[in-house]
Amino acid sequence: MKKLLLLILFFVCANAFSQILSSNLEKKTLALGEVNRFTVKIDNLNNQEVKAAAKDQLLPFHFEEIKDSIGVQPNSYERKIEFSVFEEGTYTIPELEFKVGDKILKTIPYEVEVVNTAQKGDVINDIMNNKDVKLDVTDYWQLYKWYVLAALALIALIIAIFIIVKYGRKSKDSPVVATNQTLKELDSLKKKKYIEEGNYRSFYVELIDISRGFIAKQYRIPADVLLTDDLIELMKKNNTISEDNEKVVEDVFFRGDLVKFAKTFPDQQTMEKDFNEIKDFVKRSSKDIEFENLRKDV
Repeated sequence: MKKLLLLILFFVCANAFSQILSSNLEKKTLALGEVNRFTVKIDNLNNQEVKAAAKDQLLPFHFEEIKDSIGVQPNSYERKIEFSVFEEGTYTIPELEFKVGDKILKTIPYEVEVVNTAQKGDVINDIMNNKDVKLDVTDYWQLYKWYVLAALALIALIIAIFIIVKYGRKSKDSPVVATNQTLKELDSLKKKKYIEEGNYRSFYVELIDISRGFIAKQYRIPADVLLTDDLIELMKKNNTISEDNEKVVEDVFFRGDLVKFAKTFPDQQTMEKDFNEIKDFVKRSSKDIEFENLRKDV
């Protein structure tokens, strides 16, 4: 009898000082998105620490945790979780472990059935009425700025193409461009040292070719295909080239023809003079063009 009494007292004391875990699931069946509550409570802690999964990470991934609150007292621990499920089906809350000191306590598993309560033909009402939003200039700019910038870029491209097509070719054929190009050709001729070596025939052949090409380009006169006599006659009738420049062209071209047919043998001084006069003629040609354009305008 005494042993039985001691055994009863032992079990009573053990239960009095052991931790008691309880859990509760508010609803076993939920509608899609409906909020449910799951509670875990541990009593008789006796100031022992409770260790469990981190906040918002206790339930499996199917359960969307909305709120996870933990209340700790010297002798109790309570954890309340609000959650929703957004897919139809049956889901399980498994055994969850809570460590109290060196002891591991486990909850019982729960099954939650999630159903879609919406019926075909149900009217879905907006939670709030639509509102008119007033937009200012900056709002419209943010909405349409890329369209505006693209349109401006397209307009700029069209203008650039128009300018290139209309004026690009003219700029290449301008009097200044033709003058500079011919001066470069004359400098190249000078570097060949035909004058210093007395090679008068090669000198005059190239000098006349350069001059004919320049006249054809600068004055729009077919100097590259006309004989010297015909060219001189056309220049005088045309009145595009000034008299001083006509005189230079006439003297040098006729002398070039005489050299070509071996009827004269110019010295170094004469070749130098003809070269410089043609070069000056090329430099002065822009004044002829300016005068001709002015005459046409009048």
